[in-house]
Amino acid sequence: MSENQNRGQLVIIGGAEDKEGDCKILREFVRRAGGIKARIAVMTAATSLPREVGDNYVRVFERLGAEDVRVVNSERREDASDSSYLETIENCTAVFFTGGDQARIIELLKDTELDTAIHRRYAEGIVVGGTSAGAAMMPDEMIIEGDSETNPRVDVVAMGPGMGFLPGIVVDQHFAQRGRLGRLISALVQQPAVLGLGIDENTAIIVNGDEFEVVGEGAVTVIDETEKTHDNIDGLLKDEALAVCGAKLHILPHGYRFNLKTRKPVLERVPAPMA
Repeated sequence: MSENQNRGQLVIIGGAEDKEGDCKILREFVRRAGGIKARIAVMTAATSLPREVGDNYVRVFERLGAEDVRVVNSERREDASDSSYLETIENCTAVFFTGGDQARIIELLKDTELDTAIHRRYAEGIVVGGTSAGAAMMPDEMIIEGDSETNPRVDVVAMGPGMGFLPGIVVDQHFAQRGRLGRLISALVQQPAVLGLGIDENTAIIVNGDEFEVVGEGAVTVIDETEKTHDNIDGLLKDEALAVCGAKLHILPHGYRFNLKTRKPVLERVPAPMA
């Protein structure tokens, strides 16, 4: 993951983040985007209610002190070539993907001029954030849909290309609230990814270089299958139960950090509980 050291930061939110109270996660997003000098592009491609959702985030980010907040409303794929939207990306310090349907983000944005511009600006150092669907799309292979509250099986989850901001990792959101451990394990075993991250609601990871830090009221579940001793996926029929032995599990609440390169929690300083 060392190639991320020359890139911007990622703020990946498990959904249902606080937008009315202290807004700890969105406040931290604005702070890392430049604070009162932050210029934020809100990407509404995931939602079927782009104006309503976009306006809501404009109000939140402006209340938190961002200097300029603009909505990039890609309702059609050709909108991703709009010169005014491309100019917004060129001038922003952060991009924020709203929730909705992650498949819409891929359909409307992947491999477009806007996609290219966002990745180039990320390589130059801007912050890229996303919540719910905007979190799911972060890896190079993402969860499109899948069953919750079930044991791991091959047919539990459907995968597809993501936006590639966090390669080699599978991300799932609304994690504890919707009982998605089974589908995250199913996704991880079927992909070349080595880590699965399950992010609870009103909880985020902030990825900076090789490390991420957890922020919020829930926890992040990390599944590491690199040293697993056994799985039965070869020859398994799609409706049969998946076995996985020897995988590692980490539960990380607010303030804990994790090194994506060594695949180990960073425990030099045990943080105080979130107030």
